[in-house]
Amino acid sequence: MEQVLTIVCKLNPTKEIAQEIEATLFAFADACNYANEQVKPNITSKTTIQNMVYQTLREKFGLSANLAVRACARVGANRKTAKLKNNHGAYKVRRFPLHTASPVKKFAPTSADYDARIFAYREKDESVSLTLLSGRYHIPLDIGNYQRGKLKGRNPTSAQLCKHRDGKYYIHIQVKDEPQSPISSNKVIGVDFGRTDIAVTSNNQKWSGKQITQVRDKYSKIRASLQKKASKGTRSSRRRCRRLVKLLSMREKRFQAWVNHNISKTIINQALKSNALVSIEDLTGIRDRTNQKPRSKRERRLSNSWSFYQLRSFLEYKGIKYGVEVLAVPPQYTSQTCYRCLHIGLRSAKSFKCVNSNCLWHGDADWNGSLMIQALGLSVRQPEGSRLFCSLDRDDSGLLKAIGLQPA
Repeated sequence: MEQVLTIVCKLNPTKEIAQEIEATLFAFADACNYANEQVKPNITSKTTIQNMVYQTLREKFGLSANLAVRACARVGANRKTAKLKNNHGAYKVRRFPLHTASPVKKFAPTSADYDARIFAYREKDESVSLTLLSGRYHIPLDIGNYQRGKLKGRNPTSAQLCKHRDGKYYIHIQVKDEPQSPISSNKVIGVDFGRTDIAVTSNNQKWSGKQITQVRDKYSKIRASLQKKASKGTRSSRRRCRRLVKLLSMREKRFQAWVNHNISKTIINQALKSNALVSIEDLTGIRDRTNQKPRSKRERRLSNSWSFYQLRSFLEYKGIKYGVEVLAVPPQYTSQTCYRCLHIGLRSAKSFKCVNSNCLWHGDADWNGSLMIQALGLSVRQPEGSRLFCSLDRDDSGLLKAIGLQPA
């Protein structure tokens, strides 16, 4: 199984080439939108889409042969993603009958896909060769030592031309690596995700979410103030306020990603040192479920900005890189079950208390949850040798009775 690493490199085009890039991005987006509108929404095969609209895309939007092929492939990939979301319950399939419009959203002119025939990386002069609307261009890169190290001696065959929110152009170069062989181990590190503590491991290591909450509250107040000013004042002041709102949003996202990178790196390094796997909660759909409950405006904002999925994705791709398997287990009752006796207990904010008279354990609720996630991960790896399995026994009447979770 190959792992794809994306190297983001800033382009340094001339004014004329920048105009060509802009025109190419708009033509690519228009071609995707045209294909999405003309082809029946139930068709997801890129080959079928290409057979139906390829020639029209070339003539109508002026795309090269391979750019037209990549546009068809993107429409097919986005439709498959929407179909996958349907199957997981994010959307209802019946909402998109065959005779209605495609469930895929409108394509924006912010990116275009490239393959080896229309893209090349030139290490000797740190530039890329790209096919745009009017021909082939060599564009210098503005990169640092990180990008140079990752691209040294490589011959990448795919990339994505992008326009970021800062208005500048970038090339996202995909580099393929063969990951290390996965670790074979019966040890598991459980990780509990949360908002008060971003992550708590079964080794009782915690990362507090207090700083992130403070940063988010700070940026939220500043954005509210700027948005209020943007609704008044002169035209130039309104434009400047909206620009500052975008910059603040980007800064907040970078800070969140930096925190999640550090947490995931530490957890994977712990797993490598102890030769263990990592077990996490599968929180898919939790945001949709919590949004159905009545909550304050601030609580809803904090919940919707909780980046648990980003942390999970960072753990998974770092795990693949270093051979650490990341297991996603069901989250039901992990925070309400005592890890020692497996009885349902009482949880209040950050504290947990077992109500079993033979146990009565009490302590940090998130640490208890991480230990339960660890136990679930062990049951996946060794179901017959863990504490969590059901056995069948025959009583005197000859009937089978189920014996529940085995206590410690």
